[in-house]
Amino acid sequence: MKSEGANSPVRSRAASVIMSDADFAAFAELIHAKTGIVINDAKRSMLVSRLSRRLRDLGLTDFGSYRKLLTSDADTKEHRAFISAITTNVTSFFREPGHFDVLAAMVPDFAARAQAGERVRIWSAGCSSGEEPYSIAMTLKAKWAKLDQADLRVLATDIDPGMVATARRGVYTAQQIGEDPPALLRQNMTRQPNSGEFTIDSSLKRNLRFEELNLLGPWPFNGMFDVIFCRNVVIYFDAPTRMGLWRRFAERLRPGGTLFVGHSERVDGDLEALLEPAGVTQYRRTDRPAGASYGRASA
Repeated sequence: MKSEGANSPVRSRAASVIMSDADFAAFAELIHAKTGIVINDAKRSMLVSRLSRRLRDLGLTDFGSYRKLLTSDADTKEHRAFISAITTNVTSFFREPGHFDVLAAMVPDFAARAQAGERVRIWSAGCSSGEEPYSIAMTLKAKWAKLDQADLRVLATDIDPGMVATARRGVYTAQQIGEDPPALLRQNMTRQPNSGEFTIDSSLKRNLRFEELNLLGPWPFNGMFDVIFCRNVVIYFDAPTRMGLWRRFAERLRPGGTLFVGHSERVDGDLEALLEPAGVTQYRRTDRPAGASYGRASA
């Protein structure tokens, strides 16, 4: 049997449908335009598998018809389903725990500023199904006795509307909780006797706001943040998209604010004047004006 090369059409085993080179190129271009995610030939089989489910759900028989549906710009709902289908959502409670230790150490400063009448704002950008923002809220609650009296908000956003809905609901399976959950998680959840699922304490939601947001689009808020978590998100972006996002985050961090990134990520793009390393996958916002032009001069 002749093997298929990297550029050959890929057949979906689930739907027995072939994705042509033209369809693949069109989908990859649309994904990049809408999300910044780069889909190359190595991810082609993954794309076929995930979009085949959409074909089955819609009763379509070929990828060309689905491509036509998406490019018609007539079905915004399907565009959202398309994004949900291709985004990867891998997360857990207190993932990369060192970041939460650093966050806990910031609480006395947050509390003092809040006592003086200042606002405290934290952003979980790319919150997936909510484990990260709830971990943030648990960390703050454990160290901040008068948290309920503070002007504190944790904004949690994700491009996938399904993930935002899950995060807002705050109900998780035993698999998502894990066999040996951290003490803070055990203290802030309740197991439902009938379903066996775990519900996050509703008190944690008082300071949380969940919203759908595409990081590449407009950001419909004007305030500055003390902390931004954007972890394991930009690894799917190309360099120009990634560097543009770093700069936008810098512009929304107050001087002295902190940006946490994923374990395999580093801030690049000659932004040292705005974001200086402050620990493992942790960056501090300098006091330099964000609007100025920084970086190496051209040769």
